[in-house]
Amino acid sequence: MSALLETIAQLRAEVCALHAELTRYGLVVWTAGNVSARVPGHDLMVIKPSGVSYGDLTPGHMVVTDLYGTPVSGANIGSGGTVDWGNPPLSPSSDTAAHGYVYRNMPDVGGVVHTHSTYATAWAARGEAIPCVLTMMGDEFGGPIPVGPFALIGDDSIGQGIVETLMNSTSPAVLMQNHGPFTIGKDARSAVKAAVMCEEVARTVHISRQLGEPVPIDPAQIDSLFDRYQNVYGR
Repeated sequence: MSALLETIAQLRAEVCALHAELTRYGLVVWTAGNVSARVPGHDLMVIKPSGVSYGDLTPGHMVVTDLYGTPVSGANIGSGGTVDWGNPPLSPSSDTAAHGYVYRNMPDVGGVVHTHSTYATAWAARGEAIPCVLTMMGDEFGGPIPVGPFALIGDDSIGQGIVETLMNSTSPAVLMQNHGPFTIGKDARSAVKAAVMCEEVARTVHISRQLGEPVPIDPAQIDSLFDRYQNVYGR
């Protein structure tokens, strides 16, 4: 088996397993939501198929596409010749165009996640950023979790909104207005962690607001928290 095929096989298994984390943390219902991973060194990604229940997902269900969302099977990969890595006859997620746009325009991103998790989506429905009032937010997001523009599924408009919002932000999460959260990471696992943490802080800050106005953290302290957590903690 070629190195590319081995990499794709590993990513299909990893992406499949990470979808179980979405259900484990209650971030999705029915078949909504998706995880994708970039295939390093190639203009390819691995993503969840459309309309398959989470409990039924297997690595073989994971769809390989190019970065424009076109499924790839039996494709010529240059010096490696023509290969077939066993794509199933399934359609990729309806959010594939958004994921692909992110990968094309943010080369450091290796994973993208979309959920409709309850609290984060409630903030998105209000079109309101989640303010940075928790040290956890300083650590993980380096500031507020921003809101992206309203966009419809069908083309890469959602991806454009994600990139425009996150390109100059420290946050790995964006609340797409009236839609829900998208998160990015250096790999798919990092993007899933960001989705879990996004929902956690969305819930906590919402509860805090029921008790009164949350106390903001000084921006300099947020910067310090973010720098320590990203560059020192756990190293």
